[in-house]
Amino acid sequence: MPKLGMEPIRRAALVQATIDVIGAQGSLDVTVSQIAKEAGMSSALAHHYFGGKDQIFLAAMRHILRDFGAEVRSKLRGANTPRARAEALISANFAPSCFDPATVSAWMTLYAQATTQPEMHRLLRLYQQRLLSNLTHALRPLSSTPVEDAETLSALIDGLYLRAALAQTSDPKHVEATALRALERLTGA
Repeated sequence: MPKLGMEPIRRAALVQATIDVIGAQGSLDVTVSQIAKEAGMSSALAHHYFGGKDQIFLAAMRHILRDFGAEVRSKLRGANTPRARAEALISANFAPSCFDPATVSAWMTLYAQATTQPEMHRLLRLYQQRLLSNLTHALRPLSSTPVEDAETLSALIDGLYLRAALAQTSDPKHVEATALRALERLTGA
């Protein structure tokens, strides 16, 4: 019988191993055995905790999204104006942590899997809706069309991130500056 309290530790190890293995592989073309081996446990234990590869990957993406949420909250702490709030949201999307190779691979995998896996699609939509909602809130005092401008910025952020992540040579600060210039144009600042 496992020690009391080992389940959260093992789950966390499997989540981190999933991120690491996908990062090394560059896709979800990995096995539960590879993930379990990276975590230092048997594939049977991995199946016991998560059921399968898709469930482990969903847990890994939820972990990445929680870390991203913490990044957003950290950036928003000092944002005392609507403009600063919009800038903080943009900045969080281009934080260095978002460009960690394993994180990039996980995001690319999520985008690809979202086309065929309903749970992955749902998770991606939640991220996109949260970004859109936060941007809309920040833009209300700055724009006569805050929803449309938030949709434009949201699409631009996703596109810039994908391009920068795939290029692997783009400077996150450069792509962040591009998004900030678009914010200036949309709000007339």
